[in-house]
Amino acid sequence: MGQQQLLLIVLGVIIVGIAIAVGISMFKSSAVDANRSAVASDLANLASKAQRYYRTPIELGGGGNSFANFALSPLDTGNANGSYRVEILTGDQKVVIHALGKERIGNNYVAAIDCVTADASRIYQGVATGLQTTDADKGYGTLQGWTPQ
Repeated sequence: MGQQQLLLIVLGVIIVGIAIAVGISMFKSSAVDANRSAVASDLANLASKAQRYYRTPIELGGGGNSFANFALSPLDTGNANGSYRVEILTGDQKVVIHALGKERIGNNYVAAIDCVTADASRIYQGVATGLQTTDADKGYGTLQGWTPQ
């Protein structure tokens, strides 16, 4: 009877260990998904600011139908979800907002870009690879695996 009880205890410990491992994996997956959603929401908000700047006349502090001098305020360059930076493309009619999330997928960070024009905004999500620790705070790295949202 003692061996049977010992076997049941060992089996119980194994089952509990597996349950804990699965729970940790599910929590991590949920954290990554939540960070992706939060970064996409932030990008949509920043795209709205960019479009508002584009439509505002120069006399009122806007771009006057140009993204030429659009920049993020210091408060908009980072928050609990990630860090953000702006790239104005040639012709001043398109701006790309880069986002780097705080969550990691293996060695890669959650990342997204938002391609903004006067009338449209399209978010692409993926991962950022090849980042050093100091680069992650700046939003640099090779971005790959983009999927439209």
